[in-house]
Amino acid sequence: MARKKSVLDFRKMKESKEQVAWITAYDFPTAAFAEAAGMDMLLVGDSLGMVVLGYKSTIPVTMEDCISHCQAVRRGAPNTFIIGDMPFMSYQTSDQDAVYNAGRFLKEADVDCIKLEGGVRVASRIKAICDAGIVVMGHTGLTPQSSGQLGGHKAQGRDVSGARLVIEDALAVQQAGAFSILVEAVPPELTAFLRELLHIPVYSIGAGHCDGQLLISSDMLGEFQAFTPKFVKKYANIAEVTTNAFKEYIQDVKTGAFPGEDHVYRILDSKDDFERLFAEYKRS
Repeated sequence: MARKKSVLDFRKMKESKEQVAWITAYDFPTAAFAEAAGMDMLLVGDSLGMVVLGYKSTIPVTMEDCISHCQAVRRGAPNTFIIGDMPFMSYQTSDQDAVYNAGRFLKEADVDCIKLEGGVRVASRIKAICDAGIVVMGHTGLTPQSSGQLGGHKAQGRDVSGARLVIEDALAVQQAGAFSILVEAVPPELTAFLRELLHIPVYSIGAGHCDGQLLISSDMLGEFQAFTPKFVKKYANIAEVTTNAFKEYIQDVKTGAFPGEDHVYRILDSKDDFERLFAEYKRS
């Protein structure tokens, strides 16, 4: 059984330039498969709102949604470092609310770390949570919860003024005490600079090479069909496999091919005993 990694392991991996491989997970089986594969860590992202719950964005996701899915992932991956993603309005209102809700992730779902979006504007939140003894991962670049202010789900830091904002946010996250930062949808040149600038691990989702890579499991497995981000590499097409399996099942049911002899239970008493039982009920 593999030992669960800690923040010290991730710092050492940065120093030795060993890449961290991680994905999102939202349920017990995905978490179990990921742990069996040797995934370094798992994020229970608020992306569950879109890829699991069917919302148009992550905004409707609640603390209860996130905690419930974190609990399932922890049951599936008891020996993997798990990050709980703080949903919209669980930390924006005050430092006190941020600490309280971050604590819920640890107390109720046994996560190892929480993640929240933003940089300069949430620095006090990160510091307050860290001061409470909770491990924090930052998130800058494209921040989906505030994508409306960014003009939609668009890449960030593609010009000098935009890159400066991403750098300032990353520095604020580090200064506030976060153990690592996720950078989303920025040019690889900017990501490489952040990797050298910061002493904390810098992880990428659609941001080129750095200290590790994150993908949304539903994207990489071909489950989520609404759209596929440019940066996703599909490693499977579960949607096609599943749809074809459902079609075959429907055909078997309609034609009587299912259930077959191998899919039913045999009676223990004689057939005559059953016939008498049936006859008894018919008479009544």
